[in-house]
Amino acid sequence: MDDAEGRREEKKMREGMIISTGLKTVVEAIHASPTQSVLYLSGGASQAVAWLLSIPGASSTVLEAVVPYSRMSMIQLLGKIPNQFCSSHTAEEMALLAYNRALKLSSPGSPVVGVGFTGTLATSRPKLGEHRLHLSTRTSDRLWVSTVTLSKGLRSREEEDMVASHLLLKAIANACQVPGTFVSELTDSEVPDECEKQFSEDEELEQLINGQICFKVYPFSSEPHMSTAERKIILSGSFNPLHEGHMKLLEVATSLCGNSYPCFEISAVNADKPPLSTSQIKDRVKQFEKVGKTVIISNQPYFYKKAELFPGSAFVIGADTAERLINPKYYNGDYKKMLEILIGCKKTGSTFLVGGRNVDGVFKVLEDFDIPEELGDMFISIPEEKFRMDLSSTEIRKRLEK
Repeated sequence: MDDAEGRREEKKMREGMIISTGLKTVVEAIHASPTQSVLYLSGGASQAVAWLLSIPGASSTVLEAVVPYSRMSMIQLLGKIPNQFCSSHTAEEMALLAYNRALKLSSPGSPVVGVGFTGTLATSRPKLGEHRLHLSTRTSDRLWVSTVTLSKGLRSREEEDMVASHLLLKAIANACQVPGTFVSELTDSEVPDECEKQFSEDEELEQLINGQICFKVYPFSSEPHMSTAERKIILSGSFNPLHEGHMKLLEVATSLCGNSYPCFEISAVNADKPPLSTSQIKDRVKQFEKVGKTVIISNQPYFYKKAELFPGSAFVIGADTAERLINPKYYNGDYKKMLEILIGCKKTGSTFLVGGRNVDGVFKVLEDFDIPEELGDMFISIPEEKFRMDLSSTEIRKRLEK
């Protein structure tokens, strides 16, 4: 190869690395949308990730991109051996896992999309089977799945990956509800087989109750400073009913934590009672809509599980709950188990803000309990002079029933 040929080849390589104007416009629109994403990709569409990450603003869109390329990696991601590693069902499962992961990693109240892709494209050796790809996107109210069988022998591996990457970027743009003009890279015979399901609110809540999705956010708050907050301050409870004490407690806790996103949280699943019905959940959610406060519906009744769902959060609890958390009685009498579980909570970056509460008829605060030394910095006291309210939802409910 002479110098002129070498320069031409180098120029081609550089040009191949530069994203086209049309793709750049689409990626910029994706980054400008409020939607945040997690991508699980196996077997292709790698260039779509490069396009997303090469344009400024990627940190506001891409929460995580994982490539479970080996069989064992895919098995660990799915938690099972799939019937087929490359199938529409596997892509759908990947998208759902990515959606749940995005919920955990996203900024409070942001819409999220989970993206799943699995493909079997051209390789360095002839392939007996089809060259095909399956991709799926999952948002709170929509599941979309597409399968494309590529014409065998028509393209190189790089060209097939380019086709897959264009299709994936288009799917992400559609999920983010941003406009984009895409020139089809497919031939007339390569017709995508697409399927879309829309979910009603009741269906979303049913999916939550049965464990398909880990939580649902109702972002009723509209305070502008919250849009930049990454840390959640969470007050969990049944809120039957929501009352002024709850509102004041979360307000005080927020003032102690600085730039944080305050929200209430209800578990649809109870450790000792049947799960809430969709109508019960919606009735309780209406309370928060009326007062303009964000509420999260989860499916985890235990705080160590809530800590996994909402890593890095500050949980607002009463002294009675703090007493139970550090009492080995609630861990089958095993002190070491209690310590292990709470240290696990600590490792997620979680803390507990403890407000005073009546315990067996006596008003108690955090300082009245013997917190294990290993957990000392995880529990923070809310001063009694900043907040004290002895009335509970149970007492209010009893009064209303009279």
